[in-house]
Amino acid sequence: MARTTQMKLLELVVLKNDVENVIEYIGKKQNFQFQLKKKNTDSESYEILNVDNQMFTELTHAADDLGIEYSDIQSEAAVALLHRPTEKDRDDAANVINNYRNLQKEITTAKEENLKVSDAYKEAQAFSNLQVSYSELEHLSFLSLKIGKIAADKYEDFKDSLEGNAVVIPLGSDKSHILVASSKKGRFAMETQLNAFNFVPLEIPSDFKGVPQNVLEGLKSQKNLSDKTLSELEEQKKNFAETHSAMFKNLIGCFSVAVQIEDVKKSLESTDLVYRITGWTPATESESYMKELDELTEGRIAIRIYEPYEVPSVISGKEDVPVKLTHGKFVKSFERMIFSYGSPIYGTIDPSPFVAVFFTILFGIMFGDCGQGLFFILFGILMAKNIIKVGGWNKFAPIFMAIGISSSIMGVLTGEFFGTETLLEPFSLWVTGLFGHPRAQILHLMPSDDPKSILVMFGVFGVAVAIGFVINTCGLLLNIINNLIRKKYSEALFGKNGLAGAVFFWYVIATVLRVVLTNHKLAAYDLIIIFVSLFFAAFAQPFERAMEGKKPLLENGFGTYLISSVVEIIEVISGYLSNTISFVRVGAFALSHAVLNFTILTLTKMCGGIPSVFGIVVLVLGNALIIVLEGMIVAIQVIRLQYYEFFSKFFHETGTEFKPFKFSVENI
Repeated sequence: MARTTQMKLLELVVLKNDVENVIEYIGKKQNFQFQLKKKNTDSESYEILNVDNQMFTELTHAADDLGIEYSDIQSEAAVALLHRPTEKDRDDAANVINNYRNLQKEITTAKEENLKVSDAYKEAQAFSNLQVSYSELEHLSFLSLKIGKIAADKYEDFKDSLEGNAVVIPLGSDKSHILVASSKKGRFAMETQLNAFNFVPLEIPSDFKGVPQNVLEGLKSQKNLSDKTLSELEEQKKNFAETHSAMFKNLIGCFSVAVQIEDVKKSLESTDLVYRITGWTPATESESYMKELDELTEGRIAIRIYEPYEVPSVISGKEDVPVKLTHGKFVKSFERMIFSYGSPIYGTIDPSPFVAVFFTILFGIMFGDCGQGLFFILFGILMAKNIIKVGGWNKFAPIFMAIGISSSIMGVLTGEFFGTETLLEPFSLWVTGLFGHPRAQILHLMPSDDPKSILVMFGVFGVAVAIGFVINTCGLLLNIINNLIRKKYSEALFGKNGLAGAVFFWYVIATVLRVVLTNHKLAAYDLIIIFVSLFFAAFAQPFERAMEGKKPLLENGFGTYLISSVVEIIEVISGYLSNTISFVRVGAFALSHAVLNFTILTLTKMCGGIPSVFGIVVLVLGNALIIVLEGMIVAIQVIRLQYYEFFSKFFHETGTEFKPFKFSVENI
């Protein structure tokens, strides 16, 4: 069984002139986790950082405004090509930012001008409706008139508020320019509402009778010209983004490296001449670090390598050795499932291969359909080739291919292909014919009048429970072995998840099978083994403390110990029972999947079958619903079984995940 990756601590003493090159090398390697000690306040570093940081900020701001996507520079392949900005890069950045500023300034000026021209044209249109001399209206003894602007979306509310007190006449198509007329008596109510709705009065010449048509045409022509100018500048901005996209990506990558290097430098121990860098790296990489860093600095570096047991902070328990898991693509895709629950302890057994195998098998049993499984395989392949992109989920492509294979195998056994049971019949007849009487399905899950179908269903549940027994056993063995590795012998031997609990669990299962299958009667030695193992599983505290040399043996007194041990007996028995019975759901979901497929197939036949358009639509939509919804439900159930039935056996403590330093725009 593989253990977590062996780690070593590297201590590097680097000259001040070489430190940036060394940090850049470490960032590109992507397998070194810094031990950050303190903040360094080097004024020269801050000055450089401020310049590069400002340049980086302006570049990203410009790229965001231009719609340039630069997230792809964070891929491993792209990071390997990044470097600190050279003087040429700084000159290029200054030029492209200056060009962007000038273009943006032109666009801003054009927008402001366009807004002015548009407002002038809108107001001219509004007052073109006023053909009576305003002075004639204003001097009417029985009327109080106001002309001005309000928010167009407030027009109806404003009009309703003055109902009975004034008349509101829109002067423009958007109702933002209005004429309000009220009686002299209603003037106070009118002005109150005008203030409430932020009415802006307009100065109108006394002899104003509207806007001449030639003025309107001139304003319209001016507006069209302004619209055209603004459109051309926007198109120029779009072309600028397209032609400078690659440059922006390269410069953003370079300056992000510079900013991150300076950020690391601030966190390192240093003197006026040297920097001290310490960090964890996989043991297999330590030799390459020594060789390549020596070449990079031309021998101007001192390197020392420590084993974890030589590091004072690890010995004292103040620091955990970071945990890295090393796998191929298939098992690696399951790592996040481990770390989402917690990190294993350094030096213990790596549970990832177990999770990969158990997840694949359980999903396949619960989601058995050859056609739907082939869909998962195809989907996984397209994800792996990046033909289908689903964000960060593409790294899980091997999982989709694995569950697709297991689902397809189960589908072949049950004879189901997208819910139909006839397409795979020839194969099933041939296989079953080799072993006796030919059958349409190798494993028929659907209930029928045949008495054997009941036996098949019980057989499915039995297989599910057997798988549960294997998974629980693996969890117990991992707990025992991990504790032995860590020299926690008391926890390995006693307790419900130690050897005592395991013996109780195994022997009870073996005894039940003997009684059921061979009519064996319980013997005295059976009861002795069961009760002794249960005793050491439930009453473990004094034995554990005795082995660890702790006193008193009963930490909280005999009474508390007795009560807690009785409760522990109940927990041990109920826990192992529920841990085993919980896997019945695997068989239940296998049957429910078959029933769902049968339901979709029945609805398809009711709509005319496969030749019918409606039948095909029902079949396609029904299978899509099963793949998406039931696929999610089954995945959740499998994860739950892993977490609660498997991980709970050995995941009592968590370590620290190895998070190596690597350049990323997201880190800034």
